[in-house]
Amino acid sequence: MKECSKSIARRLSDPNFSNRYFVGKGLDIGGKPDPLALYAELFSRIEHVQTWDREDGDAQFLSDIADERYDFVHSSHCLEHLVDPRQGLKNWFRVVRPGGYLVFLVPDEDLYEQGVFPSAYNQDHKWTFTIYKEKSWSGRSVNVLPLLMELGSQAEVVKVELLTATYRYKLPRYDQTRSPVGECGIEVVVRKRVPDEAPRGGRIPTKTPVENQEIRIHLNQYLDDADTLKQANKTMPPFKNDKDL
Repeated sequence: MKECSKSIARRLSDPNFSNRYFVGKGLDIGGKPDPLALYAELFSRIEHVQTWDREDGDAQFLSDIADERYDFVHSSHCLEHLVDPRQGLKNWFRVVRPGGYLVFLVPDEDLYEQGVFPSAYNQDHKWTFTIYKEKSWSGRSVNVLPLLMELGSQAEVVKVELLTATYRYKLPRYDQTRSPVGECGIEVVVRKRVPDEAPRGGRIPTKTPVENQEIRIHLNQYLDDADTLKQANKTMPPFKNDKDL
């Protein structure tokens, strides 16, 4: 319940969400009744978030949305409701612009369904998810890592996290998402590479000169400091000085 709301405090503690992931114009797929738009003001670089739900069309296809339209796409616990989550995720990634981010949450099958499928807690769940297992108790299990590999060379996987910080393993079988804090999910962040990155085989720093003089001075000082320490300790190997203080 209110899975997007539960994620907000945790995400505010990670500067990447404010400075990189949630930047510009976004699409929140399956956002009702707990949309990211409710919290947009807390992420200062969000310009606008459009909430996309059933009345807007099938989230598996996003048929009315052009390629590379949004700076970021967010979805909280929607992918498990799709008939074909693989096709759905590819279409979610399709509408992200190069350099933008796809951020989504799915329930973890061990934390949420807890060995029972069809799900006892949400009968509309069509799939269960795990980061990776060679064998699952669920006949409808989807491994997240191979799923991300299907996005192709443009996908830079930034984060895959099992959200266990508020999970209580000692409780008997119980839907912990009913509590105000239990997330019971997997959070994934994928960046869409800009066109020249995939052919080069990675995100390599540019050769553009640093124009800001103050930044140049301080970064060069770090290099000079390291050289000075090396010169001053030529006869003393590091971590060998065991004299009394």
